[in-house]
Amino acid sequence: MAAIHFIDGAWVEGNPPILGPLDHAAWLGSTVFDGGRAFDGATPDLDLHCQRVVESAKAMGLKPMHSGAEILEIAMDGIARFPSGTHLYVRPMMWAQAGADKFFVMPDPESTRFCCTVHEAPLPEPGDFSICLSSIRRPAPSMAPTNAKASCLYPNSGRALIEAAEKGFDNAVVLDANDNVAELATSNIFIGKDGAAHTPVPNGTFLCGITRNRVAKLLRDAGTPVYERRITWDEVRDADEVFTTGNYLKVLPITRVEARDLQPGPLYHQARKLYWDWAFK
Repeated sequence: MAAIHFIDGAWVEGNPPILGPLDHAAWLGSTVFDGGRAFDGATPDLDLHCQRVVESAKAMGLKPMHSGAEILEIAMDGIARFPSGTHLYVRPMMWAQAGADKFFVMPDPESTRFCCTVHEAPLPEPGDFSICLSSIRRPAPSMAPTNAKASCLYPNSGRALIEAAEKGFDNAVVLDANDNVAELATSNIFIGKDGAAHTPVPNGTFLCGITRNRVAKLLRDAGTPVYERRITWDEVRDADEVFTTGNYLKVLPITRVEARDLQPGPLYHQARKLYWDWAFK
């Protein structure tokens, strides 16, 4: 992929080495990131993604070396280095180089480093998208840094995706410890029932996505009821329609829930149109 990276005050190409075997992030996981999108000239909510990586860094005990506004400026500079309209993924990262205690486990905030990557990534088009139930669970806030977009959370998502792929599905619904639907392995979930949209209420076990919140607001502003509440797996299986939201894919329909085939429904079509209209206004 074509990629550039802003590190140590300059843009570099390719895949530059930024971690060594003694770096705290390499062996103890003190890394946070965020992901924004640029496509066809739009950069929806990129400012919120840049601010969120700052908050994630603080939640992990790191010391942000740039403000959200500064990261946004860097990101926009990187985007401008690609041909206009290119579909891009924008990924600011922060990580610790050193530990701050005698066992090296606690990150040293003063050793925090920063990189902003911008690389080509075509926006996925709507198509067949199948999901199953995963045996993997989202951790409680007391068990993991669920209030941050922390890299250490993603191996669990990878395990859920491996399990889904072995069963012949594209993605998986992940529950929390209390059997509530949390989200998909890689994005948030909405179900449609009797003309209303429903999405899991944030309970600290999953990242309440920026795109999720934007879609919910757009639907509400358009007069469509949106309920944030406890959702069970049975409700997902029995829904009139199901769709997913996330920064990487934006808004996509889910067309198979285990053995049940679904068509992209009116709520999905409304959500996608509202999002695109808003992004390009």
